[in-house]
Amino acid sequence: MDRHNRLGEEKISTLLFQFSTPAIVGMLVNALYNIVDRIYIGNIKDIGKYAITGVGLTLPITTIIMAFGMLVGIGSAAAVSIRLGRHKKDEAEEILGNAFILLLILSVVLPIVGLTFLDSILNSFGASANTLVYAKEYITIIFFGTVFSLVSFGLNHSVRSDGNPKMAMMTMLIGAVLNTILDPIFIFVFDMGVKGAAIATVLSQVVTTLWILKYFLGSDSILKIRRKYFKLKKSVILSIFAIGMSPFSMQLAASVVQITSNKALSTYGGEYAIGVMAVISSIAMIFLMPVFGINQGSQPIIGFNYGAKKYDRVKETVNYASFAATVIMIIGFLVVEIFPAQAIGLFNRDQEIVQMGVQGIRIYLCMIPVIGVQIIGTNYFQSIGKAKISMFLSLLRQVILLIPLLIILPKYFGLTGVWMAGPISDLGSSLITYTLFFKDLKKLRTEEAAA
Repeated sequence: MDRHNRLGEEKISTLLFQFSTPAIVGMLVNALYNIVDRIYIGNIKDIGKYAITGVGLTLPITTIIMAFGMLVGIGSAAAVSIRLGRHKKDEAEEILGNAFILLLILSVVLPIVGLTFLDSILNSFGASANTLVYAKEYITIIFFGTVFSLVSFGLNHSVRSDGNPKMAMMTMLIGAVLNTILDPIFIFVFDMGVKGAAIATVLSQVVTTLWILKYFLGSDSILKIRRKYFKLKKSVILSIFAIGMSPFSMQLAASVVQITSNKALSTYGGEYAIGVMAVISSIAMIFLMPVFGINQGSQPIIGFNYGAKKYDRVKETVNYASFAATVIMIIGFLVVEIFPAQAIGLFNRDQEIVQMGVQGIRIYLCMIPVIGVQIIGTNYFQSIGKAKISMFLSLLRQVILLIPLLIILPKYFGLTGVWMAGPISDLGSSLITYTLFFKDLKKLRTEEAAA
C-alpha cells in the first residue's frame, strides 16, 4: 500500500498514532528552541532576570514571524492533502512550488520592516532601560536568520502531507538537539550571553533548512519542488491563504495578546512580571505542543478522507484526536497545580520571580483541561477547508475574548486580573467551539447516510 492510499484505507487508530507520534515529538523538540534558550538565558549570572524579561519582550515579534510561516506552511500543506486525496499530484506540486517562493519573499520583507522600526517596536512593547539592550541583542540576530526559520518551518508541514511524518519529526529533532548543544557553548563557553542564544538558534535553523530542501529535491519524496512551479499563480496563492488564514490569524492574534499582556504586566506587576509570563508561556508550550502535534498528525488524514468523501474515517479521526488531546491537557493541569514552584525554578530561582510565577501559573492555566477539544475542533474546520469557521474559532479565544479581558480585569483585580483573563477566555471559547464542532460532525453523518 503506497503512502497516500493508506490514508484512505489503513486503520485510523494506527494511522493517527503513526502520524501524530512523530509530529508530537517534533513539536516538543521544536519547543525546545525557545524553552532551552529561556532556561539558559534566565540562569545567566547577575543579569538572568533582566535577560529573560528582554527575551520575553521579543515574543510578539517571533510570534509574528511564525504566523507568516503558518500562513504559507499550514495553508499549503492542507491544500496539498486535499489535492492528493483527489489524485491531483501536479496541482499539489504547484502549490508546493508557490509556497516555497512565498516563504522566500516573506523572509526578505519581514526583517527589513522589523529592523527599520526595532527601537520603536520594543519600546511600545514595554521595554525599560534594564531590558531593552537584551531584547535588541536577541531579536536582531533572529531577524537575520528569518529565511531559515520560515523555509524549514513552512515546508516541514508539507512533508507530512507527502506521507512522511518520520521525516518531519527528524527535521525538528535535528534542529532542536543541535540548538540544545550549541546554546551553552555560545552563551557560557564563548561568553556571548543573549547573543549566543540567538546565534545558536539561527545556526540550528540553517541545518534544518538544508535538510528539508535535500528531501524535496532528492529521491525520497513523492512531491518535488520543481522550478516550473516557481512562478506565482494567483489562484494557488489564494487557495493557500484561504486555508492558512486561520492559523495565521491565531498566531497574529497571539502577538497582539502578548503586546496587550506585556503592557498590563508592566503596569500592574512591574518589569519582572513580563519575564514571569515568558516562563509561564514556556511551561504551557510543553503541554500545548503535543496537542498541536496531534493536529498536525490528523490534518492529512482528515483532509485526504474528506476529499475522498470517506466521512466515517473523518469522524473517527477527530474522536481519537479529541480524546488524546484532553488527556494531555489534564496531565498538564495536574503538573502546574501540584509542582508550580519547581516548574518556575527551572528558568530562574530569584524568589520574587518564583513567588509571582507560582500564583500566576496556577490561575492562568487552571482551565487547560477544556481547551484540548477546542484546539482539535479548530484544526478540523481548517483541515476540511472551512477557513472562515476555523478563523473565527481561532480569533475567539485570543482576540474576541482574551484581549478585552486583559484590558478590563486588571483595572479591578490588578496583576491577578491578568492571570484570570486566560482561564475565562479558555472556558468561553471552548463552549462555543464544542457547539459548532459537534454540529458539523452531525452534518457529516447526515451526508454519509444520504450517500
